[in-house]
Amino acid sequence: MITFWQQENGKLVQKDEEELNKEEKTWVDARSVTRDEIKLLEEKFNIDPENMLDILDPDELSRVEKNEDYNYNLTIIKLPVFNPSDDVSYFTAPLGIITTGQFFITICWTNCEVLKDFAANRIKDLSLNDFPAFTIRFMARADLMFLRYLKELNRRATTIQQEMLRSVQNRELIQLLNIQKSLVYFTTSLKTNQMLLEKMRKTKILKLDEEDQDWLDDVEIDNRQAMEMADTYTNIMSTMNDSFATVLSNNLNIVMKTMTAWNLVLMLPTLVTSFFGSNVPLPWGDGTGFKWTGAIAVFGISVLTSIWGWFFFMKRRINSFEEKARKVSMKQRRANRKQRRIIKKQDRLAEKNR
Repeated sequence: MITFWQQENGKLVQKDEEELNKEEKTWVDARSVTRDEIKLLEEKFNIDPENMLDILDPDELSRVEKNEDYNYNLTIIKLPVFNPSDDVSYFTAPLGIITTGQFFITICWTNCEVLKDFAANRIKDLSLNDFPAFTIRFMARADLMFLRYLKELNRRATTIQQEMLRSVQNRELIQLLNIQKSLVYFTTSLKTNQMLLEKMRKTKILKLDEEDQDWLDDVEIDNRQAMEMADTYTNIMSTMNDSFATVLSNNLNIVMKTMTAWNLVLMLPTLVTSFFGSNVPLPWGDGTGFKWTGAIAVFGISVLTSIWGWFFFMKRRINSFEEKARKVSMKQRRANRKQRRIIKKQDRLAEKNR
């Protein structure tokens, strides 16, 4: 979709191509472009096809350069994007900015909140007549959205963490993995934007005045803050994943320990019944007395061995709990004695002061 915008009374107004004032500067907003629209942009505004491919590449890095053959300036910045329908809801996309003559052209292969804010006139003190300042305002808005999305990612991670404390499911683990991917995308994009800011300050491709330099300083501060937040949240996520991996391993060990105990308990009657196989006669099986006496005896022995094994393991478990309780009690008694000594020492010092 290609739209044309011109500024009237300090606000951007969308116009048809036939209604454009050729003496006024125009913002050409191209989002979610199709192949036909790409060809139209290349032919109408004389854009290098190689640069168009770079702009539409999702993995393209931020940069600024001057195309001498086609006589325009190209700036590529990374914007944060939120799409709730994707598995990875938060990612980044390159925005190509081409300044040539009276046209300020932005090209992006998707739609994002930054472009919506400009089109909705949510940016204050915006001037389309100053192309370098207009470019810097795009970067400033991108940093603001980076900070907002990073806080949202942190809130989502906290919510998932609370759910995992109750029950760990594969769904929560996949959500944490997607959040980690988003943080990696944001960290990489913020670093490339930082390199772009440094290059814009050093090169003379964009002619910046003192006010633009001040804006650039503010944008660089916000970008560094977003980078630090992204690094912090990434470290927190890594620590969180390691902690939950330890918890899962510990829970698995507890389950395996319980299953092993039950296996040993059930092995005892199996051992008794397997002993009286086809080659070993059952007790009281010589034809005297009740014919089921031997089977009942073997069954009774199996039950008794199972009960003995169960009480044996339960006793060990109770002893383990008692040992832990005893250690805790000893620590508490030591702490109480230490507290009493401190109180006595304070009383003696108080008596001396009197």
